[in-house]
Amino acid sequence: MTHIVVLGSTNMDLVTYVTKAPQRGETVTGREFRTVPGGKGANQAIAAARAGATVSMIGAVGNDAFGLRMRDTLEHSGVDTDFLRTVEGPSGTAHIVVDDEGGNAIVVIPGANGTVDHLSPGDEGVLASADALLLQLEIPMAAVVAGAQAARRHGVRTVLTPSPAQPLPPELLAVTDLLVANEYEAVTLTGRTDPREAAAALLDLVPETVVTLGATGSLYRARGTEPLVVPAPQVTAVDSTGAGDTFVGALAVALAEEKPVREALSWAAAAASISVQREGASSSMPYRPEIDAQYNA
Repeated sequence: MTHIVVLGSTNMDLVTYVTKAPQRGETVTGREFRTVPGGKGANQAIAAARAGATVSMIGAVGNDAFGLRMRDTLEHSGVDTDFLRTVEGPSGTAHIVVDDEGGNAIVVIPGANGTVDHLSPGDEGVLASADALLLQLEIPMAAVVAGAQAARRHGVRTVLTPSPAQPLPPELLAVTDLLVANEYEAVTLTGRTDPREAAAALLDLVPETVVTLGATGSLYRARGTEPLVVPAPQVTAVDSTGAGDTFVGALAVALAEEKPVREALSWAAAAASISVQREGASSSMPYRPEIDAQYNA
C-alpha cells in the first residue's frame, strides 16, 4: 500500500459563513460559525488517507481541547499520529471567512506549529519508508528544509505546496521534486501573471510543477516536456476551503501508485471538485470510492 508522510501544520479552523466578506472597517452579520479540524498539513494527510494511502503525520498540537480533537480527527480518518507530538500551550488556529460564492479569506495563528522547527528522533526513520513526503509552509522553514533534505537522502519524492506564499530558500528548492502552487502562489514566486509563463519560470527552480487554476483545472510542466492542461469537473462551489489540499493529497497518492500524469491530475481534480461542493476543509474531503465515481462519471 502506498505510504505518504506529511510534515506540516495542524490547525483548528474557526469558520464563519457570510453573504459577503467584510471590507476593512466594515461589520457584517454572519449566518453560521463552525470549528473544523484543519491546517494544510493535517488536511493533506486526511486527503491522502481518504484517497487510499497509509499516511503518517509529523507535527505538533497544543495540550488543549483543540489538540485533542485534531488528533482524534486524524486518527478517525486513518492517519497515524505516532509522530504528532503534544506541546505546552495552544494549538494552531485558522480564522476563516467564507462567502456565498465559496471564496475564502484566512488568518493563521501558528500556536504549537511554531515549535516544529526541526526533525525529532524517529521522524527520519518513518520518512525513509515513505513513497512521498508532503510539505507546506505553515511550520518553520528550518523543519521544511530538514524534512526535504532527509527525503532526498532516502530517495523519497518531495511534493511542496508553497503556502503561505513566500520566497523559497535555495536549499529547499534544491531538494524539491514537485511544486504544486495555485495561481497567486505562482505569481508570488515568479512575478509572472500568466499561468503558462509562471509555470515555465518555476521550472528554473524545480524539475516539475503544477499550477492549479481553480475551476479551470491545472497546468503541469516538467523540464524537457510540453505543457499539459487538464480540465476540472464543472460543479457549483459551496466552500473552496481545503480544495487545494484535497487536490495535493489525492495527486500524491495517484503519482505514488504510478498513474500517468494526465490521469493523476484528472483524478486529483475529481477529488477537489467533490470537496468544493461541501462545507469545511477536512470535513469536505472525499473517500476513494467517491473519487473513483466522480472520475469515471
